[in-house]
Amino acid sequence: MGNDKKKTNRKKKQSQTQKMKEGSFQEALMKQFQEFRTPLSVAMAMILIMGITLSILYFDAGKQQQQISFQEFVNKLLEPGLVDHIVVSDKNVAQIYVMNSPRNQTETNSPHNQTETNSPRNQTETNSPRNQTETDGEETHPAKGYGGQYKYYFNIGNVFAFEEKLERAQIALGIDHHDYVPVTYSSEIGWHLEFMTFIQHLLPLAFLIYMVAGGKGPFGVFNIGKPHFTKVDKDAKNKVYFKDVAGCDEAKQEIMEFVHFLKSPKKYQELGAKIPKGALLVGPPGTGKTLLAKATAGESGVPFLSISGSDFLELFVGVGSSRVRNLFKEARKCAPSIVFIDEIDAIGRARGSRGGDRANDERESTLNQLLVEMDGFGTTAGVVVLAGTNRPDVLDKALLRPGRFDRQITIDKPDIKGRDQIFQIYLKGIKLDHEPSYYSHKLASLTPGFAGADIANVCNEAALIAARTEEAHVTHDHFEAAIDRIIGGLEKKNRVISKLQRRTVAYHEAGHAVAGWFLEHTDPLLKVTIVPRGTSALGFAQYVPNENLLMTKEQLFDRTCMTLGGRAAEQVLIGTISTGAQDDLEKVTKMTYAQVAVYGFSEKVGLLSFPQKEDSLEMSKPYSNKTGAIIDNEVREWVDKAYERTVQLIEKQKEKVAQLAELLLEKEVLHQDDLLPILGVRPFKSTESPITIEPEVVPHS
Repeated sequence: MGNDKKKTNRKKKQSQTQKMKEGSFQEALMKQFQEFRTPLSVAMAMILIMGITLSILYFDAGKQQQQISFQEFVNKLLEPGLVDHIVVSDKNVAQIYVMNSPRNQTETNSPHNQTETNSPRNQTETNSPRNQTETDGEETHPAKGYGGQYKYYFNIGNVFAFEEKLERAQIALGIDHHDYVPVTYSSEIGWHLEFMTFIQHLLPLAFLIYMVAGGKGPFGVFNIGKPHFTKVDKDAKNKVYFKDVAGCDEAKQEIMEFVHFLKSPKKYQELGAKIPKGALLVGPPGTGKTLLAKATAGESGVPFLSISGSDFLELFVGVGSSRVRNLFKEARKCAPSIVFIDEIDAIGRARGSRGGDRANDERESTLNQLLVEMDGFGTTAGVVVLAGTNRPDVLDKALLRPGRFDRQITIDKPDIKGRDQIFQIYLKGIKLDHEPSYYSHKLASLTPGFAGADIANVCNEAALIAARTEEAHVTHDHFEAAIDRIIGGLEKKNRVISKLQRRTVAYHEAGHAVAGWFLEHTDPLLKVTIVPRGTSALGFAQYVPNENLLMTKEQLFDRTCMTLGGRAAEQVLIGTISTGAQDDLEKVTKMTYAQVAVYGFSEKVGLLSFPQKEDSLEMSKPYSNKTGAIIDNEVREWVDKAYERTVQLIEKQKEKVAQLAELLLEKEVLHQDDLLPILGVRPFKSTESPITIEPEVVPHS
């Protein structure tokens, strides 16, 4: 009994292991089937097999048959008597079957054959190396009741013309009509030709199967309307949170309302409140709009669907609308969720602003579908739409109305506090010789106007410079070199500059430094260099401006004088002027026109403002020619007045300008500490707090 139980248990285990093996085999088989069952894999496999087969067939066919002309057929085959018979295939190809030995040697009973055999020509042709090579070692393959082997062919245009030419050739050769070469006709195609014809029909069919079956990629017909969005599930790893975003505290507070609603919607619904359906993140490039949207999804713990505005646009009509519908359909399936549309101005431009071309019609239809999905008859409960753009002025008004994008959250470039926080985030991933807090405030003061992306670039560039010089840590010098490279471009060490040009640049930069030092409403110099950088910059200066949001007439006038300090120094100390002040003159022109025609500082023009719109399609100015002449004359008078004052200042401080220029020629880079022994203590003290002091970069070419 015990043995029987052991046998039954053994059988059960064997059956279980057999089932497990069969199951694992079936799973592996299904896995393989899943990998190769796509239309693309099937179509590509079929095309590959057909291509290899065709190559082999054509190679073999090219080795076995040789195409000749009718004249060669007559001289080299028909006249020596090597032709066994001819098969005309499909009325356009004459296939010549040759014999192992000439006909005149096998058929010697007729007088004609004896004569032909004894002729020297036939003996020469028969015994030629070509004929011997072609007939040696060949087997006879009967075809259509005849012998011979198919080795040559030529094309014929007309069957009747071919028969007449063949008959005339045999008559000319003196062949008896009883011994004419047999000619048969066949409508059969060779199996390799049939296979080739089959492939010609199968290839378009395989491509059509791939298109209709929805092959993966941009060519699937049913995939064209599917949006190419990126979906991040709520349980995904490497999620972004608000702690990873710095420099935009106000924007985080405003967008936190969406997070609270997505976490606890009942709290708002019980009070009858409705969360805004969408928020438009507006700000310059690189300020962290996309990063803030990802952090919102990470804090909310909901799925995040991201797509670019250009992904809705396609060559085919109606594709954009279909992709919008499918995107919101997917968002509603996993609601509550967040949909983020980056660069929404690609499809959200004002309707009717660019004519009536077909591409614009498709963009407008996509925008219309987006408007319907966001606030139409369909419900979008639990779906919050975020969008990012740096061009809110070109968006359609219907897109910005309440009920769609209710909120416009502005994300500006960070101030010195925000840059300090951003630097602390990015410095954590760099191997430093001090703590990140040791560098963050210093670097924040050296990077005015830098966005989050620029700060990340500074940290990465500093690490690259340290690695390039094989340093163990990233130091302050590496960060300064990275900032200089980003501001002025790559240092041109091999640029050949004459001593006169280098001296001109030094006096030009010294004029800026002295003018800014002795003018009350200008910003003190932080750093000046004459090291060539970039494509055209021969030097640049870095200033320490305050963050005043309002500027007075006197402040702007002093800034104009400081900008003209380089040209004035060239004129006073060198005696000639150069093209190095081109960038300065452009800034002076723009600044003075703004004072006269925009800010209303001119008494002659009055309290009028004519701001210039960059994207305006207006061809006429909003003022008369007389007013335009007054503006031009006023601007010219103000600039001349500022230049006279600057020249007087440079003449008064001529010795200090010369000393500063010579020191700049010697060291090439001067900091604020190097200016004190020459210029002394600045007579005007800054009334701004140190935390708002930032440098300003003014390149000169």
